[in-house]
Amino acid sequence: MKPLNNALATPRRTGHRVPASLERIRQFTPNWFAVTMGTGVVYLVLNALPGVSPVKTAIAEWLWCIDIGLYALFLAMFIGRFVLFSETIKPLLHHPLQSMFLGALPMGLAPIVNGIVAFAGPHYGQSAYSVALGLWGFDAALSLAVAIGVPYLIFTTQEHSIEKLTAALLLPIVAPEVAAASAALLAPHLPAQTAQFVVGSGYVLWAISVPLAFSILTIVLLRLVVHKLPHRELGVTSWLTLGPIGTGALGLITLGDAAVKAFAGTALQPVAAVAQSFGVLGALLLWGAGLWWLACALLFMWRYRREGLPFNLGWWGFTFPVGVYTLATFNLARVTGFHGFTHVGVVLAVMLGTLWLTVLIRTIRGLMFERLFHAPCLAQARP
Repeated sequence: MKPLNNALATPRRTGHRVPASLERIRQFTPNWFAVTMGTGVVYLVLNALPGVSPVKTAIAEWLWCIDIGLYALFLAMFIGRFVLFSETIKPLLHHPLQSMFLGALPMGLAPIVNGIVAFAGPHYGQSAYSVALGLWGFDAALSLAVAIGVPYLIFTTQEHSIEKLTAALLLPIVAPEVAAASAALLAPHLPAQTAQFVVGSGYVLWAISVPLAFSILTIVLLRLVVHKLPHRELGVTSWLTLGPIGTGALGLITLGDAAVKAFAGTALQPVAAVAQSFGVLGALLLWGAGLWWLACALLFMWRYRREGLPFNLGWWGFTFPVGVYTLATFNLARVTGFHGFTHVGVVLAVMLGTLWLTVLIRTIRGLMFERLFHAPCLAQARP
């Protein structure tokens, strides 16, 4: 039997060593799509900051363009792994942690769709919104496939135990509610019947995701009580708890606003008005719950400082949860008129920018000097 490290670099079909460029494709993991998630939420928060500034808008659009390029590159590499090294897909699907990051594929696409609406729409009009609608439909379908498929694998083939569970379990479940928030942003720019369908679908996606996410948060809380903090390599997952809460609050507000416009003059207009009011109340409740988890995440990081957190792609988990919570905070400021939310949102935005720059620098450094293209699911595979 060949040594394991040689087997990892040698596909069984050819018996020849894989070139370095192809080995990166073979070792490519869906964790990389978290980069597009984090970058995407940064330009959405930047665009949502109070005040009008051409510089702010230009930077946000520039980051959006970069994000599109990154997503296209990562998608090509992931498809390349599937086509060229199809034998590596089964270990990925069976891996109890790597498979969770499949949720990053639709969640990384959602900010790009939002960027089309926010940045391309004002310039190209209906054609841009039509492109956004097509991509949103694909994103919604993909998020559903992940939200159903990955839990099915958890229930049937993967091995899990309470002491090893982390908030990473949320990643495939949260994808539909991210698509729901995108639906709310897109719907006002669509024809009436299409907008009604998109808003209705958004509520269904929200309902699929948020209750399940809170069920998982309960499990995570139990795990923390019984088994304490995760190992330092998984310490960043503590921040993922903020993701479904922030996105859930954001979705309630924006879907309520979109519903009022989409169903104006129809039999469902009174229901839409109730949905808008409930969206504000529900978002306030979720925002309060998120504040508790945010405080816990900060305290956990203070505790981890003694051990140090080794860098890995999981560090991008710092960005997206804080970003969606920040967007929810700005939207609460908008619908309530309470300026305190605006001040908190600005503080969170500064924190997000600092985290994003830190993780970006560490990622670039890692690409230069460390081995970031590494698939743990293959390290456990037999040669």
